[in-house]
Amino acid sequence: MKTNTTNFKLSRRKFLKTSAAIGGAAALPVAFTTKVMADGTKVALAYSVNTLSSPSQAQQVRGGEAFAASIGKEINTLLTGGNSEKGIADIRAVLAKFEGNVAVVVDPLDSPDARVIVDECNKAGAKIVTLWNKPEDLRPWNFGDNYVAHISFDGIESGRIVANSMIDAMGGEGGIVGLGGIANNVPAIDRKAGLEQAVADSGGKVELLDFQVGDWASSKAFTITQAYLTRFGSDIKGIWAANDEMAFGAIQALVAEGLNGQIKVCSIDGTPPALDAITSGDLVCSDSWDPYRWGGFALSLAYRAAAGEYTPSAESNGRREFYGKTALIDSSNVDQFKSGAPTIDYDAVWDFVGAQIRA
Repeated sequence: MKTNTTNFKLSRRKFLKTSAAIGGAAALPVAFTTKVMADGTKVALAYSVNTLSSPSQAQQVRGGEAFAASIGKEINTLLTGGNSEKGIADIRAVLAKFEGNVAVVVDPLDSPDARVIVDECNKAGAKIVTLWNKPEDLRPWNFGDNYVAHISFDGIESGRIVANSMIDAMGGEGGIVGLGGIANNVPAIDRKAGLEQAVADSGGKVELLDFQVGDWASSKAFTITQAYLTRFGSDIKGIWAANDEMAFGAIQALVAEGLNGQIKVCSIDGTPPALDAITSGDLVCSDSWDPYRWGGFALSLAYRAAAGEYTPSAESNGRREFYGKTALIDSSNVDQFKSGAPTIDYDAVWDFVGAQIRA
């Protein structure tokens, strides 16, 4: 079967020229920090996401692309296009093409996909890092060094803090509606739980009028928001969106009715378009998990394990399955996050790691 593979090319010179430096370096094993540029020449790089039309997933891939450029390589980008079977088939094809000598990062479409993909990588001897989605009982430390790490971000906390920021902008009370991600998607579930926590914490001052699944898509969020406006009218004081992409759909619906800025909107991901929306006043806030940075970090971990410069099984469970740190962005600090793509110190990955993922 032919894979749907897009190769991204970015010269190291161009990347360094257009990036801004960041400081800081973590204390890491010596082998992790010194030999990565010299070895691993036969290791192929692959990155699997749903679609590049999603700003956050596009940023992930660009981050992976930047890491690849830093070691003189290209990445094979695999797009599932909303089809789990295709996503799994494309991974199998890449593993076969490179005889398992692959460092792969996968943002699975659905949680069950992760189990199949990890099993396939484990059988082939490939090194894999997953982001966001996986079954709770699928643990990296049960696969030796092949399942390098699972990276997620505390969706409950993100959902809660953006909701609270929006509620503050609403004056602390009123009706709100919600736009959720794919129903069986772990971050979608967690983010909704955070929203519900914020509503409960309001002591009855905030009412969740309705919550519908928008599948992470702006087009569906636009349609749902139109229906919300017809159904609830002026009772809606805020719109909570589980990602930036759905927030953009909601904002488009508000613009059509002349209500943008009046009905408050919040979201999660912190993508560049979201920063512009915060600056314009169309979006109250977004919690950023910095997909560009983590796209590079994830691929660097997988590559270094494949190149023999890093031994995942020697690390604690807290460095095999962990939350990355996030940052709430609103009008008070948005300019700090609009400096363009940073130069990433891939040895500083642990500086950006938070707690081990809760069981």
